[in-house]
Amino acid sequence: MKLQSHRQQLGKKGEDLAVKYLIKHGYRILERNFQKRYGELDIVALRDNTLVFVEVKTRIGHAFGKPEESVTPWKLREVVQTAHYYKLLHPEFPDSLRIDVIGIELDVDQTLKYFNHIENVTL
Repeated sequence: MKLQSHRQQLGKKGEDLAVKYLIKHGYRILERNFQKRYGELDIVALRDNTLVFVEVKTRIGHAFGKPEESVTPWKLREVVQTAHYYKLLHPEFPDSLRIDVIGIELDVDQTLKYFNHIENVTL
């Protein structure tokens, strides 16, 4: 139980960092942690008339590779399905859709060590 709580805290810390970065770079955050039957969207944002769905991966250390490398094809399919469902629920948003991945690595004291924003990974 404690491990899951630690993972949730780590994920929230990463998402908070990602949101600050996105806002600083002109994104308008519409929603966080949108969950439905298909899956979850970490961040839903709007930028330049494009609806952007952001998957955030946060890790401590790089023993298992870079955080963004853990976004599997299966996970991307889940994000795509959930993104299309989100768009169905919100026809008022632009038709232009994009999926981005943000990889974040923190030191053991949770200070930022690595940050990578990859735009338009699929869709």
